Amino acid sequence: MTAAATPGAMSRAEFDALYDELTDWSRAQHRPPGTVGLRAQQSCVAGAALVRTGEVVPLAHPLDTVAGPDNTKPALFYMSDVGDGATPEPRCHMDFVGTDYHGKSVTHIDAPAHMGYRDLLYGGVPADEAVTSKGARHASVEMLGGIVRHGVLLDVAGAKGLDWLEPGTAITGDDLLEAARWGSVAVDPGAVVFVRTGHGARRSALGAWDPSDLSAGLHPSAMRTVVAWEVAVLGSDGDSDVRPSPVPGVHSPVHALALIARGMPLLDNVALEQLAATCRRLGRHDFLCVVAPLVVPGGTGSPVTPLAVF
Repeated sequence: MTAAATPGAMSRAEFDALYDELTDWSRAQHRPPGTVGLRAQQSCVAGAALVRTGEVVPLAHPLDTVAGPDNTKPALFYMSDVGDGATPEPRCHMDFVGTDYHGKSVTHIDAPAHMGYRDLLYGGVPADEAVTSKGARHASVEMLGGIVRHGVLLDVAGAKGLDWLEPGTAITGDDLLEAARWGSVAVDPGAVVFVRTGHGARRSALGAWDPSDLSAGLHPSAMRTVVAWEVAVLGSDGDSDVRPSPVPGVHSPVHALALIARGMPLLDNVALEQLAATCRRLGRHDFLCVVAPLVVPGGTGSPVTPLAVF
């Protein structure tokens, strides 16, 4: 597969200037930390007001137990008890699930503790002190709580009249604004915003590939628009970053800007094709969004099934 040209290559110095420009650690000690606490109640009420039919669209991929180009660490599933008829009624059927979910297959949320930049976590906490083999002691997933908010789909591929963006395509701030206009939707402060590249549509049509080094996603400069909108949580059908990275030496610049500079959780590998079809059918691109991460003490994230409720 040949990478598309990535416009707007940034030097490390230019990226660091952008990182410093967007850094806000003023809510690092809040509970919840970072952007999740911003306008939480107002956005919840606004999202609830959008529920009209009760139609629910799940936004998670099936847990993938088969290795593939985009699933190098398959989830583990086995039955721990199938019942043998010798136990008292009712017989029990139990199973075990294990997953190394930070990757390109499992739908999951990244807590701010997931990454550090310049040896610091969100809030300026030294990464080596805050994250050990026992987990994260700062900005971990159990501090996020439940997320119930106004949700917005920005269908960037659809706005361009495409089924998908080719891997390597960088999404700009203007592209995000264009998608909002195309969908006739406003991004209210505190919203959960999903950016559709059409990753799922391309995978269904052409097969799996390894998106670790080649995927459509946001150019780092597009985070200025995300921050100006006061987005609480950012999600995508990829992992939000365009790959290859336009910043030499920084493999996930959007992750750095969101998680570390802003304390903004990311929703990665979200299943957006059914959501896009539903939005087009109903003629609306916003909804109530519900995300309930597992309460994992010290966790850097969690598998999740986000829900869009119309």
